[in-house]
Amino acid sequence: MADYKLLIGGKLVDGDMTMDVINPATGETFAVVPRASVRQADAAIAAAKAAQPAWGGLGFAERSAKLNELADAIVARRDEFARILTQEQGKPLPEALGEVAWTEGFLRHYATLDLPDRVIQDDAAGYIAVKHRPLGVVVGIIAWNFPLLVACWKIGPAVLAGNAIVLKPAPTTPVTALLLGELCREIFPAGIVNILTDANDLGPHLTAHPDVAKIGFTGSTATGKRIAASGADTLKRITLELGGNDPAIILDDVDVKETAAAIFGNAFLNCGQVCLAIKRAYVHADIYDTMCAELARLAEEAIVGDGLEQGTQIGPIQNAAQFEKVKGFLDAARAEGSIVAGGKALERAGYFIAPTIVRDVTDGAKIVDEEQFGPILPLVKFDNVEDVIARANASEYGLGGSVWSKDVQRASEIASRIESGQVWVNQHIAIGPHIPMAGFKQSGLGVEQSVEGLAEYTQVQVINVKR
Repeated sequence: MADYKLLIGGKLVDGDMTMDVINPATGETFAVVPRASVRQADAAIAAAKAAQPAWGGLGFAERSAKLNELADAIVARRDEFARILTQEQGKPLPEALGEVAWTEGFLRHYATLDLPDRVIQDDAAGYIAVKHRPLGVVVGIIAWNFPLLVACWKIGPAVLAGNAIVLKPAPTTPVTALLLGELCREIFPAGIVNILTDANDLGPHLTAHPDVAKIGFTGSTATGKRIAASGADTLKRITLELGGNDPAIILDDVDVKETAAAIFGNAFLNCGQVCLAIKRAYVHADIYDTMCAELARLAEEAIVGDGLEQGTQIGPIQNAAQFEKVKGFLDAARAEGSIVAGGKALERAGYFIAPTIVRDVTDGAKIVDEEQFGPILPLVKFDNVEDVIARANASEYGLGGSVWSKDVQRASEIASRIESGQVWVNQHIAIGPHIPMAGFKQSGLGVEQSVEGLAEYTQVQVINVKR
């Protein structure tokens, strides 16, 4: 149990309290970390506010160099980060190493971005330029499914745009963020990056604080709504990347075995705990039985276990509360459909659910209409394309979706009618730092990633000169 610290104003400090971190593969404490108080949250915001003007006065080139330094520092401690990710989050070690690699890639891409002044008039009558100015203090609040990657999704664009940030990781996965804080202390000026941990009690204070200009949040839709309400009094800028109930529409001309493998991988990545994972699959009636059988085979053959054990393909649910929620979805699946693989919690220490395939289920069922955020995939039969488009769109969510077919043009036409921020053809979760990420409906507000996401961390200002 290492001696982890908060990062406040360039100093690594103890919390006013402590809290245990549970390894979800064992159900036992593997680290004790500091827990910040309201006093310390205020100190972090004050430090960020004091440090931001000088940082914001630097150019993009100077700030981007620091992001590359952070990427270098993460790579140098890659194995340490990956092992901690597996212990606190549960994902298999190869997936944890993948998260570290993705984090490096995102940071390095952010470092290539810029928001130069855009001149829209320059003539005898006058000069008009559009500038992007930093907002000030940003609060980043992140979920527990990708603790390192999502932390840097907030830190990267926030500081590149000239802001200072106070980052709050999820209370069940704080260790990665605290380790990240050790690196940030050596790279950024004091106060530019601050990292606090809590027991889910500091969020309302941070999001309502008058000195906070922007909130960047990744997590559930319910929490996103509370954050939007909390920031309303001061009209804070808000970016929300929220839940999803991503549909996959599988047409009758696919190669069943090949497509089933792709569907399985994109539904059960990180034990299904991915906002953009496939959450419901609509399968054409002509291939429904064979697709159900192939997915059931893959689920039964998947190796479930501690992510530190070689060969593990699917780890545990990340925390006890989510474990209980997913078990409730299993109960619903038994009542609403036919379970053809999995369907149970495993009788061992930790929070393990057998990867589950549910067939003979349809819209209106809890397992289809709600986001399960766990290793359960319902398969819904369809035989009419117009009908399945309407069914896929009949959701309060609109984060992602995909269409699968050998006829790419036909699939692309269907994809263009899906009401989601990201719609893929013959792939899923195909994201990148250069690709805007946005959600329709209750899946979010604003944009993350890409130059469009960077712009969300700035205030547009027009300079208009009369000649």
